[in-house]
Amino acid sequence: MTEKGHFTRQEILTQPEAWAAALEVLNGQRQAILDFGPALGKSVVGGGGHPYDQIIYTGCGSTYYLALAAAALTQELTGKTSRAFPASELWFYPQSSYQERGGNPNGGRTLLVAVSRSGETTETLRACEAFLAEGGGDLITLSCYDDQPLARMGILNLVLPSGQEQSVAQTRAFSTLYLATTALGTLWAGRPDLFDSLTTLPEAARRLLGRYAVLAAGSGRNADFDRFYWLGSGSRYGLACELSLKMKEMSLSHSEPFYFMEFRHGPKSMVTASTLILGLVSERHLETEMRVLEEMKAMGATALALGEQRGDIVFNSHVEEVVRNVLYLPFGQLLAFERSLSKGLDPDRPNNLDTVVRL
Repeated sequence: MTEKGHFTRQEILTQPEAWAAALEVLNGQRQAILDFGPALGKSVVGGGGHPYDQIIYTGCGSTYYLALAAAALTQELTGKTSRAFPASELWFYPQSSYQERGGNPNGGRTLLVAVSRSGETTETLRACEAFLAEGGGDLITLSCYDDQPLARMGILNLVLPSGQEQSVAQTRAFSTLYLATTALGTLWAGRPDLFDSLTTLPEAARRLLGRYAVLAAGSGRNADFDRFYWLGSGSRYGLACELSLKMKEMSLSHSEPFYFMEFRHGPKSMVTASTLILGLVSERHLETEMRVLEEMKAMGATALALGEQRGDIVFNSHVEEVVRNVLYLPFGQLLAFERSLSKGLDPDRPNNLDTVVRL
């Protein structure tokens, strides 16, 4: 009989190899990514030649949180307006998500980037179908399986098989697909140097997994903690949301994400001696974010900071801040994994969840 969490453990620990394989695929598609990207200011469907007004990322569950992180990062890198929506919102309420063709016949178009681990999630497929039926933009897809419907729907379909998983909760798939959106942003920003620097991230992740596995196990198995808060701002907020979701899915624990400064406006009332706060700290606002964590410690919480040079989990990646966000993920995933095992749960098979959500 397979031990509890066998697949999840392997999927977390093999992320460096998955990222390296994905970057090889993306490098092979480099020109295609540039050809269909917003940096060229053109659209290939319908021959209209209009620049894109906006980029929209979409997904469901984990990949919606990926979309939040990817949209913020893409806008930061390219300056192009980028937003994120759950696929169900694009399907049900397109008028509040993107400009339909009939409402703006002479204006720019939308580039939709749809992300799905399986490539067969109902809401994502329906959202893409509805978007394409409007004829007001182009679709790029990111997934892990080339034999599923999503991988045949876009003008460019990027398939990353190294992200495939057997467990229900996404870990390797999420980080691999998120790294792919980071790669897209670097190329669309005209920064091939940043794209090339991504190849150093697998080794940085390997070091992190080795160095901080004991800390993740000790913190995750600490029965004194009964609530977890994940703080991240800017392009890190979506990652805070995802790590909070991992804690909920795997361990059925109270877990919530917040922007750093927003946590001080009400949510800090929940802080007790049984609180563990994980701070995804930036370089740009490091001092302010560290002060928030210190304030919460003064209220009785335990706080761990994850960052490049300062904190409890230190990356030392020497990669520019704008493209190293994927390194926040492995420790948080391990923490949720260890918490699950400590409660006698199986991280491979979270309560009430399925690998693919179909309607």
